[in-house]
Order: sequence, then structure tokens, then C-alpha cells
Amino acid sequence: MTLTLPWVDDPFAEAMRTGRGPLWLRRSDGGRVVLDVERWCAAADGADHGLLERCVRAGRPVLDIGCGPGRLVTELLARGVPALGVDVTRAAVARTAGLGGAALCRSVFERVPGEGRWGTALLADGNLGIGGDPDVLLRRSAQLLAPGGTLLVEVEPAEVDERLLVRVEGPGGRSGPQFAWARLGAAAASARAAAAGLAEAERWVSHGRRFLALRRP
Repeated sequence: MTLTLPWVDDPFAEAMRTGRGPLWLRRSDGGRVVLDVERWCAAADGADHGLLERCVRAGRPVLDIGCGPGRLVTELLARGVPALGVDVTRAAVARTAGLGGAALCRSVFERVPGEGRWGTALLADGNLGIGGDPDVLLRRSAQLLAPGGTLLVEVEPAEVDERLLVRVEGPGGRSGPQFAWARLGAAAASARAAAAGLAEAERWVSHGRRFLALRRP
């Protein structure tokens, strides 16, 4: 039997090659969440600039966890900030490299260069859901940061705290394998971050998107 992997053997990989959707996360309860492929594949804009400006002000190397097509990594490099993306989707890593960015095709739970030395790490575009267990992901993110480093996290607009099973679904109902995902609002993310040893330093809203800055002591 052939093993299929989410984000790799599903419509997401094709969307990374073409830069176009539509694309959704189809929930096991029948609902679905829109994946904003066109925005991810375009140049950084809107609320992205708040993330980028905080990275520039920190002046330390940035790790973009689940970098996708690389708009944040490439913009950081253009602004003179050392940055590296990691993503499990080879097509996303290729797109990042094609834009002049630096990225590795691997999971954040595998060995990552510079562990414990990153000044800033990013979990944007819903990537707090990676792995379906935010407690594990936040602890792993804290391990990657240097002392005094900051994790910038995008959270859901609503105050939710849920773990769910989803599939990536493309046009015509084509979908990939089922996998675990998570969705957290600001309150839940802050509480879970504290348990992982990360203290909330800031929260803000920009262009309808919500973010937290979480600091490692």
C-alpha cells in the first residue's frame, strides 16, 4: 500500500506549484475552512508587515515554521534579516527557493539548524495547528528559540480551542489523507504557551488577523 502524506500528496502541493486555489481544510464534521492560497503566494502585504517589522526591530535570525511558498522569508532577506523557512511540502520549498529565499524540506519536529539559537520564530497563516497538538508544537518552538527569543504566532479571530481531523480539499472534491489539526484563539494560545514556558509579551490585530508575541525567558 502506498503511503500518502498531508500537504505533500494532496491538492496543497499542486496549489504551491500553480499559486492558485481554491483550497480548503475539510473537517470530519463536514465543515470546511478556506486556505488563502493566493495571498500566501503573493508578495507580503497587509498584516504581514506587522510581523516583518517586529522581526526587523529584533535584528536577530528568523525561523519561519511552515513557510509555505516563502513570502515572509524572502521579504525578510530583502530587508537584510537572516531567515530560513522549513516546510514539509517540496513544492513550497521549491517556490521559496525560486523567489530567492532559503528553505529546507523537513518537519519542524525533525532536526533543525541552529536549534536553541533562533532570535525569532514564526507560526503564521494558521500554522499553530501543525501536528494537531499545540502543546507539543509550542514546546518544540520554545526549544528552537534562543534565551530571550520571541515566537510570533497568528491565532484564530474567534476564541476557539479545538483539535480536529481534516483533509486538504481542492476543486471538484479532490482531497488528500486525513490528519490532525488544531485551531486556537488568543486566550487559549496564551494559556498553552505559558505551560510551554513562553510568556505573552504582546497581542495585536491587523487587517482582521490576530497575533501574539510569546517570549522565551
